[in-house]
Amino acid sequence: MPDDTGGRTPSADLSRHGILDTRRGHQLIEDPALDPLTGLRGEVLDALATTADPDAALLGLVRLLEVAKGESATGLVEALRTDPAARDRVLGVLGASSALTDHLVAHPEHWRDVAAAEELAPQERVEAMLAAVREPDGLDPQDALRVEYRRQLCGITARDVSAPDPAEHLPSTASALADLAGAALEAAVDIASREAPEDAHRCRLAVIGMGKSGGRELNYLSDVDVIFVAEARDGCDEDEALAAATRIATRMMAVCSASTSHGSLWPVDAALRPEGKQGPLVRTVASHKTYYERWAKTWEFQALLKARPVAGDADLGQAYLEAIRPFVWEASSREDFVDDVQAMRRRVEDHIPSGEAARQIKLGPGGLRDVEFSVQLLQLVHGRADPSVRSGTTLVALDALARGGYIGREDAATLDHAYRVLRALEHRIQLRRLRRTHLMPTAEAELRVLGRAMKIFADPADSVTSLRKEQSVEVRRLHERLFYRPLLSAVAKLSTDEVRLSPEAAKDRLLALGYRDPDGALRHLQALTDGVSRTASIQKQLLPVMLGWFADEADPDAGLLAFRKVSESLGTTHWYLRLLRDEGEAAHTLATVLGASRFAADLLLASPEAVQMLGESTGLEPRSRQDVLGRMRAAAGRKDDLEAAIGSIRSIRRAEYFRIAVADLTEQISLDEVGVALTDLTSATIDAALEVVVADVEGSLGRELGTDLLVVGMGRLGGAESGYSSDADVLFVHDPHDGVGDQEAQEGALEVVRRLQKALGTPGSDPPLGLDADLRPEGRSGPIIRSLASYRAYYERWSEPWEAQALLRAAPVAGDADLGERFTALIDPLRWPEGGLSVDAMRQVRRLKARMEGERLPRGADRRAHFKLGYGGLSDVEWTVQLLQMQHAHSVPGLRTTRTLRALAAAEEADLVSTEDAAVLRRAWSLASRLRNAGMLARGRPVDSVPSNARESDGVARIVGLPPQSGSTLADSYRRATRHARAVVDRVFYGES
Repeated sequence: MPDDTGGRTPSADLSRHGILDTRRGHQLIEDPALDPLTGLRGEVLDALATTADPDAALLGLVRLLEVAKGESATGLVEALRTDPAARDRVLGVLGASSALTDHLVAHPEHWRDVAAAEELAPQERVEAMLAAVREPDGLDPQDALRVEYRRQLCGITARDVSAPDPAEHLPSTASALADLAGAALEAAVDIASREAPEDAHRCRLAVIGMGKSGGRELNYLSDVDVIFVAEARDGCDEDEALAAATRIATRMMAVCSASTSHGSLWPVDAALRPEGKQGPLVRTVASHKTYYERWAKTWEFQALLKARPVAGDADLGQAYLEAIRPFVWEASSREDFVDDVQAMRRRVEDHIPSGEAARQIKLGPGGLRDVEFSVQLLQLVHGRADPSVRSGTTLVALDALARGGYIGREDAATLDHAYRVLRALEHRIQLRRLRRTHLMPTAEAELRVLGRAMKIFADPADSVTSLRKEQSVEVRRLHERLFYRPLLSAVAKLSTDEVRLSPEAAKDRLLALGYRDPDGALRHLQALTDGVSRTASIQKQLLPVMLGWFADEADPDAGLLAFRKVSESLGTTHWYLRLLRDEGEAAHTLATVLGASRFAADLLLASPEAVQMLGESTGLEPRSRQDVLGRMRAAAGRKDDLEAAIGSIRSIRRAEYFRIAVADLTEQISLDEVGVALTDLTSATIDAALEVVVADVEGSLGRELGTDLLVVGMGRLGGAESGYSSDADVLFVHDPHDGVGDQEAQEGALEVVRRLQKALGTPGSDPPLGLDADLRPEGRSGPIIRSLASYRAYYERWSEPWEAQALLRAAPVAGDADLGERFTALIDPLRWPEGGLSVDAMRQVRRLKARMEGERLPRGADRRAHFKLGYGGLSDVEWTVQLLQMQHAHSVPGLRTTRTLRALAAAEEADLVSTEDAAVLRRAWSLASRLRNAGMLARGRPVDSVPSNARESDGVARIVGLPPQSGSTLADSYRRATRHARAVVDRVFYGES
């Protein structure tokens, strides 16, 4: 094909157009077969440059022009010369498939199908296929079938390879291939029926497409999965009819599968039939129905999701579908359905040869099966109540699931794109030689062809490899999130009526589940699910399951109400419902928390955005003091006035309170960890607030404060044993700077304390943080804040034993760190007295404890059930341990701790208390602390005793891990534990024998 000047094409020009073997390319360009295209060298090279394999396309063009004769050759040359689109399609097919190139060389007249690339309707394909086998033009009918199949395949391929975006065009190609396969099956049934007319007169036979054939998403070369169904014609014996149908079906399979001089089509696989390969090839509708009613396994219902009549008797095929479809959409209610589907997917992966896993486009991790199994599982679970998601076509079903709110739109778009890309890769690999494979090639040359086939012309080999890896990573990520979504298992266990959540079914279920106000609960449900919005659709998925989860807790009515309020606050927020639907245990955790804890519910209602932490991998891990303090400082620093700064600090405190409460309610942290987390949160709050209050006071004074400030934690705060209802017992200390007068420093420090107590103690959307300084020297009669020197003077002259005892749990929590060290050095000799307690001091401690038992217990309180002041309660255990500390800490270093249970362990190790007595005290203290916390969590307000109300007691019992209806025995269990503890206290603290 010389150019207009008769010159030769330079090697660089050939290389620039994608030809690798330029020597051979020169020879082919000059081949006489291309003479009819003289003057079109540039146009042909440009067309070659867009093909998958320009070398193969050029060779194929020479071969095709060599064999084309007569009118066919004239028409081909004319099309190549005058029709750029036809030229691109012809060269595109020649460069994409060596198998189709061979076919065109054998049947050059089929170039017209390539050039025209006409899109045929399904019935047009059937009619053309039947015409070919009934008038085979000298060929055997099954050979005629093969020739006609390849002819139509050429047209499908031409449209596919000329599409600008193979992935975008994928659904059209896949549906055309499925329709072509259906037409071939119809023709094969026709051939088999005409070969055995007596058999055909005895029976009606329908061919049901399964898998990708049934879903109209077939590959270029794949097994065609089918199921056969037959019925006797009027007047015929059923057994004879089934035997006749079996012979026709067997012959039909052979017509498609056998290899002749004109090649083969593809294997027809009937292994998805009832009982698999061991079962009869053909059954009646009634026989199929009986099997699926009695013996079918989960995977068989999943396979039926794509069932579609594709050939034979259309009415019989439809009757089969009507009989078996109800089984498909009730399959998810089978026991362990979701687990079975998940296990089947894992088995598929386990059987992949180890050397192929990384190359498997279909079966490997992140492959096509991940998308298909995810979509099918979602369909089977939600399709019971929503017919809109019942399509057998993966991408159509995925779109329906997204529109129905069963999968996030972004996730659906990601899966849609990845599925198209992976299927397009699979198509291009199979098209190359029309071989059944799902493996990425490894050879550089083949990767280059594959990349170019995907319209990637810059560094095609590396780029297509990266493309496949990127899509597989995305698929696997979403598959693991969707396929193993806990909500699916829960939905699958509901009845159909429960899934649909009709008003009647909902009210009946609410009563059965134990809602005390089913009418009110029904109003909440209707408010959440009313309308056709996406939000309402997702709520319809969530609520049937969440109703049961709420009912697992003590107060389902309160849980549902709180959920409604949170949902109404966040319902239009794009992430909220997606979080509950998609992210692990988020929905279950939320239901558990709202149904169990009014305290947590109130916190969430005040900060509904805190629900985001339920979907974070570390969302329920309590944050460190330093992390919380850093966020509080940053938030306060963005505010212009004290009130706003304190508000931002308390907002963070509220969210962190919720985090700790949820972690506690879901048993992700221990009692000790709860105490530490709440202490860290309280100390961070005081520290951050102290900083902004000091700045505010300095602004008011117009000068620096002139003194360092320290807040010392006392009691449970100092011991890192804070509870949800604990106030903050503190001491306030200051130390004037050099040159600052004592009075000036005292007045400034006092103003800071006043503003700090007001800022943190004012009621708000988080629990007020009362800063209680009653344990200061002289108690309420003494100044609320003292200088370090004043504390030194007081403790040296007037300190009482009870004050030394109070200092056992003193620990700096906020303010100046250096001042904290100096204060600690000051009090250590007092609380760990050298030589231990004197006899007189010990007598004073015991007298004070006895007086407190008589005076401080609230009027009407049950001494056997009060958590703090009752017999064997917190105070009994703590005073016993503290007495041991004051007696022996000078000689037992392990006792020098602010924490009760650590001190008790040290006393046990030092043989100051027996192992048995230590265990009794530890159990009583821990139980009282847990119940006190649980009471606050359950009721949202402090609880000092075991609740006498059965419902409230049951709520507390459930939070501490007891089964439902344990409230009546909770008081007995607590009294038994504390009775044993009181006996130890009497012996160890009071010295009674």
